Amino acid sequence: MDLVLASASPARLKTLRAGGIEPRVIVSAVDEPATLAQAEGAYGALAPIDVPLLLARAKAQDVAPQAPQSLVLGCDSVLEFEGEVLGKPADAAQATTRWRRMRGHSGVLHTGHWLILGDAAVGATVSTTVHFAELDDDEIDFYVATGEPLQVAGAFTIDGIGGAFISGIEGDHHNVIGVSLPALRDLTAQLGIPWITLLG
Repeated sequence: MDLVLASASPARLKTLRAGGIEPRVIVSAVDEPATLAQAEGAYGALAPIDVPLLLARAKAQDVAPQAPQSLVLGCDSVLEFEGEVLGKPADAAQATTRWRRMRGHSGVLHTGHWLILGDAAVGATVSTTVHFAELDDDEIDFYVATGEPLQVAGAFTIDGIGGAFISGIEGDHHNVIGVSLPALRDLTAQLGIPWITLLG
């Protein structure tokens, strides 16, 4: 079975490959702020757990017509911290401010997964609690200067430089990277696709 990843995320691609899947990548053209604004205009404020699933679905739906015979996966991640939804920081100053708030505290990383195969679709959001280490200002300034926090939801990674600044997690670590392999296996099963047919 051919899997198409509707995401430009190198971390998601790496995770899938490490799990034995070699997907095709077709990056979606979804305007995320506009998609969220439209949904909030129709339904009101979204719960943090619903935001990444909405965006994952939009990405998969955008790409699916380009790969009608393939299994299309859309994903999106956000960090819920003190009731606020945090995506990628807008700039270094915002990343620094976030880290000064987050250090020594915990947040919940939500990743939405949406699979489309022909006329069938399934989705799920997976949530993992992330505990942030107590960084000093010099560590925060150094980390932000690497540029890594500017590329990812919540301004941190667990599989890169930021790994040293995460003191622990509760839940699936793949989810923090951007795609939960156990959740993906469950979703493919719902579509009648044995997981092992995606491997190799």
